[in-house]
Amino acid sequence: MEQMNTAKPEYLWRRVIIAPVRRDFLICLFLWSAIWVVYGPVVGNDFINFDDPEYITENYRVRSGLSPENIRWALTAMDNSNWHPLTWLSHMLDVDLFGLDPGMHHMVSVLIHAANTLLLFYIFRKMTDGVWQSAFVAALFALHPLHVESVAWAAERKDLLSTFFGLAAIWRYSLYVSTPGIKKYAATLVYFMLSLMSKPMLVTLPFLFLLLDRWPLGRVEPDISNRINRSWIHNGTAILWVEKIPFFMLSALSSIITLQAQKSGSSVMTLDALPAAIRLAHTPVAYVGYIRKMIWPFDLGVFYPHPGLSPLWQVAGAAWLLATVSFFAIRFRKRYPFLLMGWLWVLGLLIPVIGLVQVGSQGLADRYTYMPLTGLFVMLAWGMPVVAETWSRRTLKLIICGMLLVIGLTAVSRQQTMIWQDSIKLYRHTLRVTSGNYSVHNNLGIAYENKGLAEEAIYHYTESLRIKPAYEKAIGNLGNILTEQGKTETAVALYRHALSIQPGSAKSHNNLAVALIKQDQPEKGMHHFKKALEIDPDYAKAHYNYGNALARMGRTDAALGHLMAAVRLNPFFAKAHNNLGVALAISGKPADAIPHYTKALRIEPEFAEAHNNLGIALVHMGEFEKATRHFEKAVALIPDFEDARINLQKIETITQKNRFRK
Repeated sequence: MEQMNTAKPEYLWRRVIIAPVRRDFLICLFLWSAIWVVYGPVVGNDFINFDDPEYITENYRVRSGLSPENIRWALTAMDNSNWHPLTWLSHMLDVDLFGLDPGMHHMVSVLIHAANTLLLFYIFRKMTDGVWQSAFVAALFALHPLHVESVAWAAERKDLLSTFFGLAAIWRYSLYVSTPGIKKYAATLVYFMLSLMSKPMLVTLPFLFLLLDRWPLGRVEPDISNRINRSWIHNGTAILWVEKIPFFMLSALSSIITLQAQKSGSSVMTLDALPAAIRLAHTPVAYVGYIRKMIWPFDLGVFYPHPGLSPLWQVAGAAWLLATVSFFAIRFRKRYPFLLMGWLWVLGLLIPVIGLVQVGSQGLADRYTYMPLTGLFVMLAWGMPVVAETWSRRTLKLIICGMLLVIGLTAVSRQQTMIWQDSIKLYRHTLRVTSGNYSVHNNLGIAYENKGLAEEAIYHYTESLRIKPAYEKAIGNLGNILTEQGKTETAVALYRHALSIQPGSAKSHNNLAVALIKQDQPEKGMHHFKKALEIDPDYAKAHYNYGNALARMGRTDAALGHLMAAVRLNPFFAKAHNNLGVALAISGKPADAIPHYTKALRIEPEFAEAHNNLGIALVHMGEFEKATRHFEKAVALIPDFEDARINLQKIETITQKNRFRK
């Protein structure tokens, strides 16, 4: 018996210390594995034509990677109506590491999502000691279908980064509460700042800290069983507000910068476009809409058009539901503090995107739930054991229910991930599950046009305009494709209609100018090119088109200036490099043209016209062997490329004559 007693302390030590570590490791391993089961397919997904071009594939700053100049730009740029320098730097780093391989960009996003999941588990595990509740919250966060959009959409890297740094701030805050110190406080502030520099979604995080002070940190109503608050308990709540002042100041500064960025990009809807009454009525409907999607995560799309003024019964019903849940959360705040914390977590974190300040024309967006939905997960994870208190075999039934839910979410999320395979698949699915979706019709038209399917593109542009006749983007896209088909009269009418809607649109002026030039109205065309560049002097495409028009008119010197501006503003503009090379060659500078043809081919290796032009320039430089290779490549790419065939025959004749002379 004595031997058994002496062995018992060691056994207990192993059970208390080693077993929990092993258990936590297995939980993390399960979460990691489940994430890759769901998101593994994204490595085969493409970029989509909704924001990905602006953020990555057509953004020359991002495509040129990390450099001192690009870092300075990232810190000051308000492109795409946002100030999020860390997001820009993240995309630049991806390009440096992987080029434009979409699978690798998606893989990095999955890794960040996995890090967020494990960090969320660790935070609640340490704050509450509720191991299985924390694991359940993390599993729901990892696998819920509403989160697929943030992970599978490359342009939503900002969601992932903002959440990562926001969770890091919560982690450091819990350490600060446990053992206060200026370094931990400063670290919390820095992580919060980094979160706002990734995306200004978590501007309400200081309020979340105040919620955590109540539960689970126990700083407002201390619980001696909570080990987090044993070392330091405040006698009042005033200091809790005072210590948040620097955080509120950062939130205010971020909000000011964000509003300025969104106004400069014309992203914020005016009260004339969307009156305050409609916004207020939509707020409770939107909240309930997100809750419904959390419970029933089906029929998810990339864009949900704003419904306008919701029916009175919907507004009243949504408001009643929110008020009822709020009443019970407040009523039982002492007995079940997790209810109030989780409920206010959701309501508070959604405030910036609920539509009171309407940015864009969407009514809801799945990506907006990435961090806020965690509050509902907390309510569910800690609430289920309370509901099951009277059940027989309670633990077994809770495990079975939890596992069935996790398995179901895994299956649905994996299917949702595969919908993001490419633009066409994503948009066709979205059109099946939404109605009146003018924006998605337009984007699907672009996707079809990029595939060379002009008739399908025209159909969807037309559908977009049938739903929203004043939709300038669809008007311009339909006009462009008609211009390519030679239907310039209809295109001109469309562009003029677009300008009547938005007179200050540089893009519409540029498009109209191109169509007028094709109609042999050069003077009118030049007027609109000038107008486009007055509105936006850094509009690379307008410089390119203006330069081309001047070159065709024989004004080569003037054309050179605009083509040089085009490649300066967008160094990855392959056609501009090629046409600049042509203008330089016409000016008697074939040697200066060669670097631009070469750059065009580095950007687009299968650019047949650039291969032919480079071959011509090399002939002028006496490099016949190199020229031959480029003519051959041009013919291989386009077998009926008559100019390249003639040039290849000529150079073969020249080569044979030189051999004969030798």
